Amino acid sequence: MILPRHECIADPSASPAEKPPRRFAFETDTFAFANELVWQYQRDLLSGRMVTSKNRRSGYTHRCFVLVRAARQFFYHAKFEQGLPRLDSSGYRELVRTVLSRSPRRPSAEPERVTIPGFPSLRAFSQAEEALLKSCCGGRWRSYFLRSHWRMVFPLSRSHQERTAERLLNRTGSTEAIVHLVRFPQLTMNHGITLFARADCGGKIRFEAYDPNQPERASELYYDKASRTFLFPPNRYWAGGRVDVIEIFRGWLY
Repeated sequence: MILPRHECIADPSASPAEKPPRRFAFETDTFAFANELVWQYQRDLLSGRMVTSKNRRSGYTHRCFVLVRAARQFFYHAKFEQGLPRLDSSGYRELVRTVLSRSPRRPSAEPERVTIPGFPSLRAFSQAEEALLKSCCGGRWRSYFLRSHWRMVFPLSRSHQERTAERLLNRTGSTEAIVHLVRFPQLTMNHGITLFARADCGGKIRFEAYDPNQPERASELYYDKASRTFLFPPNRYWAGGRVDVIEIFRGWLY
C-alpha cells in the first residue's frame, strides 16, 4: 500500500550548528539512462505473478550495482561546473576514470573533488555523454563480484531487518544509502538501488529511491514495523511484495 505523503513525518535534519551535507537529489545525482532489462515482464491476472519472455533488444544489462556504485562515486568525488567550457571525449573520459577510481565508501574533501566542466549535474552529463559513461562505468562482472554478496547466502532474520531499517532511518553523516534487494535462494529479486530520503509514517517507514532500472522517476521502498518486513511496490519488472534488504558499500565487509 502506498501511503499519502502528507501522512508521513520526515526525519529531522542535522543540527543547526552543523553545516548539513549536500543531499543526494534524484533530479541531479542519478544517471539518465537505464540498466536495461534482460526479460520482458507481464503480470498474470490470475496469479498476480510476473510472466517473463526473452527481450532480444536488451543491450546494457546486469549493471544495476555498477550504476548505483558509480552514482555514489560522482556524488562523493565530483563537482559539476556548467559555466566552464566543455571538453572533448578524451578529456571527459580521463575525468570520469579519475572519479571512478576513488572509493565508493568515503567522500573526498571539497578541494579534492574532480571538476566536470560544461554540465550542471550527473543527470545532464549522462544525457549528453551516455556512450562514454557506459563504456567507463564497467562491465557486468562488477555486479556479479561484490564483496557484500557473501551476506545474502545466510539467513536474514526479522531482527536483522529491523536493525537495518533503524540504521537506514536514523543514519547520520550521509544522505543516501545503497542497498541490495534479495529474495535468496529465489532469483526473483537480486537488485541494487540507492535510498536518498526517508520518512517515519508511524507503522511504516517510506524510503525514496533511485532505481537504475527505472531512471525516469524516483521509486519507493517501505518497511512495515509490525511484520519487520521490507516491501517493494509493483513496477514493470516486479509484482510487488516482500524483499530482504542489505546495506552495501558501507564498510570493509560490505
